[in-house]
Amino acid sequence: MQKTTFKIAKMDCAAEEQMIRMKLGDLSSISSLEFDIPNRLLTVYHFEHYHQIFESLDSLNFDTSFIDNVSADNYVTINNSKRERKLLWQVLIINFFFFVLELTTGFIANSMGLVADSLDMFADSIVYGLALFAVGGTIIRKKNIAKAAGYLQLLLTILGFVEVIRRFIGTETTPAFQTMILISILALIGNALCLYLLQKSKSKEAHMQASMIFTSNDVIVNLGVIIAGGLVYLTDSKYPDLIIGTIVFIIVGQGAFKILKLSK
Repeated sequence: MQKTTFKIAKMDCAAEEQMIRMKLGDLSSISSLEFDIPNRLLTVYHFEHYHQIFESLDSLNFDTSFIDNVSADNYVTINNSKRERKLLWQVLIINFFFFVLELTTGFIANSMGLVADSLDMFADSIVYGLALFAVGGTIIRKKNIAKAAGYLQLLLTILGFVEVIRRFIGTETTPAFQTMILISILALIGNALCLYLLQKSKSKEAHMQASMIFTSNDVIVNLGVIIAGGLVYLTDSKYPDLIIGTIVFIIVGQGAFKILKLSK
């Protein structure tokens, strides 16, 4: 058994982690992967030479560089699949629940900020779903799921942008700021719960750490919608809601393209 460490400078989100995992999934010589996402490090436990692993990583154009290679004959793989699967199901259900809640109340409250945030929750549901497949799942199945989910997310994002433009031009009524703030606070609590569950697991697996990063970003988005709701109240204007909606749609659109890359 060998232990090889790589520096991957552009590995900074869940989609890129999944791309790396699937790219290396076809290499039978790999025993396990350990990610240090904050420091952009990937440690691979494998048999045979590391050159093929490096070539696969380098083909992703994530600015990969070799750090070191040492013997790891005493390495023992610890299987936490069952515990991780249970945790991922919990955060997936929470995110999908708030996706439905925010989407529904967003249209009722005439708030594009809530609608956009619901799609952000949907994007996270996709990430958690892909992470579930990463726990003992097959590469081909995960690629197919990524393709379908990516196109759906992209379609919803495009429809969202069209609606934002229509509302900028039209004479839409001012969003119900009370609903914006209340639902965003509930979503914030939901994301905080997901973050607590993920951090409590203390997992070093990439799909778990990447999920924590995504959920941390969601907390910021929730705060943005809450602030937008306050500005709608203070200014009696639809524009703060449309601006935050546009920003979140851009974030969701970028996530859709990254997810689509997973299917290649």
